Amino acid sequence: MRTILITISSLFLFSFGNINATQAQEKQRKIEKATFTVDGVCNQCKKRIEDAALIKGVRSSNWDKESQTLEVYYRTKNTNQEEIEKAISQQGHSTENMEADSAAYENLPPCCAYKTVEAH
Repeated sequence: MRTILITISSLFLFSFGNINATQAQEKQRKIEKATFTVDGVCNQCKKRIEDAALIKGVRSSNWDKESQTLEVYYRTKNTNQEEIEKAISQQGHSTENMEADSAAYENLPPCCAYKTVEAH
C-alpha cells in the first residue's frame, strides 16, 4: 500500500511539474498584438515609425497614415508595448502614451513636423 501511495504521489508531482514547464514555454512563445496611435504625416514618417518599432522581439509593424495607428506583433518574452512606444518616441514621434523626444522631433525633416504640418 505504501508503494502505491508513493507511486501516485510521484506521478502527481511529475504531472504538476510538466504543467508548469508547459505554461512557461507557452509564455515564452506567446506573441501579442498591440494597436496604438502614433503621430505622423507622410510616407517618410511611416518608414521611420515602422523601423523604430522593430526592436528585439517585434515580429512586424505596420503604421496606417490615415488612422494614425500602428499595429505590432511582438514576443512577450522579449519586449512589451511600453518599450516599443519608447523606441518610437526616441525617433521623434509621439504615441498615445509617450511624448516624442523633443530633440528628435526638432531633427525631423520639415515634411514630418506633424505638430505643424497637415497630412500629405
